[in-house]
Amino acid sequence: MQDGTGKAPELAREFIGPACFILTYGDILVKPETYAQMIRHYNTDYFSGVVTVIGSEDITKGGLFFFDDKFCLKHLVEKPSPSQLEQLRQEGWLKPNETAWYNAGIYIFRPSLFEYTARLQKSPRGEYELTDAIAALIQGQHPMAGFRIEGRWVDVRDPQVLAELERAG
Repeated sequence: MQDGTGKAPELAREFIGPACFILTYGDILVKPETYAQMIRHYNTDYFSGVVTVIGSEDITKGGLFFFDDKFCLKHLVEKPSPSQLEQLRQEGWLKPNETAWYNAGIYIFRPSLFEYTARLQKSPRGEYELTDAIAALIQGQHPMAGFRIEGRWVDVRDPQVLAELERAG
């Protein structure tokens, strides 16, 4: 990675040109039809992008996404700390008995993303965060649709997960 996920898309900027594109983290496995479903959803309206999510119990290891009633992204927090989770509860973003949406790491973007990745500053963790660019997009009134991944979603960054997948066949 180029000091985090936020600068990685820059490597493909010239190749992409004016086209929209799919961006996925390299350690995420989904059913192949997920990509076609995402593209169909993207084409239902004008969106600057699509972010994928799964419902999650452990909301501290990645991005936590919040949506409006049309499932468009309104707010996000990357790897929230316990104090941030408490603040999200107090502000009404996290509600009891409602699904917490976890960043599933697959996206569709218009090239307008590059305007925001180019301006990224390093996060407190010392990385350029793609989620900071996404947050800037939504603050800039770029509509970002949410898309819930149905079926298999596996994060294979952990060797034990790979071994389990091999055993399952």
